[in-house]
Parts: sequence; structure tokens; C-alpha cells
Amino acid sequence: QLQLVESGGGLVQPGGSLRLSCTTSGFTLDYHAIGWFRQAPGLEREGVSCISSNDGTTYYADSVKGRFTISRDNAKNTVYLQMNSLKPEDTAVYYCAAYSSGQYSYRSSYNYWGQGTQVTVSS
Repeated sequence: QLQLVESGGGLVQPGGSLRLSCTTSGFTLDYHAIGWFRQAPGLEREGVSCISSNDGTTYYADSVKGRFTISRDNAKNTVYLQMNSLKPEDTAVYYCAAYSSGQYSYRSSYNYWGQGTQVTVSS
């Protein structure tokens, strides 16, 4: 059974950092692109970042470029999202998902999702 489990969320002050992990099971991570999305209360789920399966090509939303870094460790079946210089507007539930086809930033391009981890940026 294919599963994705997020961890690493929490409460952090503005300007702080967090590293989220997405641990996968039930499939070979090497062959899958993985994306991170986030959803704030009352808002649509938006694409944050994605990393390809083959050459490690990455994608970032404009709102997080230069602050977030996505990486993967296939040996550990884990994808990471390092988040630096966090802002209150980064507050959301963060989800990782396995890519299927289509535009990397589109929610509909992913077919398996984790349950999410809460990130709260507040002083």
C-alpha cells in the first residue's frame, strides 16, 4: 500500500526555520517525482515545490523561492523541505504528494497524498 507521511511541522517565530520530511512506503521513491503543497484556512491548496525523479530538477513557487529548498534521499525513502526565513503567511498545513502527470504546480497532477503537518509561524 502506497503511503506518504509528513513530519517536522510545528510552531516557529518569524525568521525561523523548519525542516519537513515526507517518508514514503509501498513504492520505489526513485521513480517518482514528489511535490509539497500547503493549505491555509479558507484558501485553496497551493503548490510549493516539487523535485523530479530522475535528474533532481526542482520547482518552487515564487512566494518561497530563495527561502525553501527541496531535496530527496532515495535510500531513506524520504523527501525534505527545508524552510528558512519563515513568515506568518507561510502558516498552513503542508502536504506531500506523489506526482502522476501534468503541470507540477497543479493539485490534480498528483495521485497520492499524505495527511499533512501543521506549520505555524507566529511570535
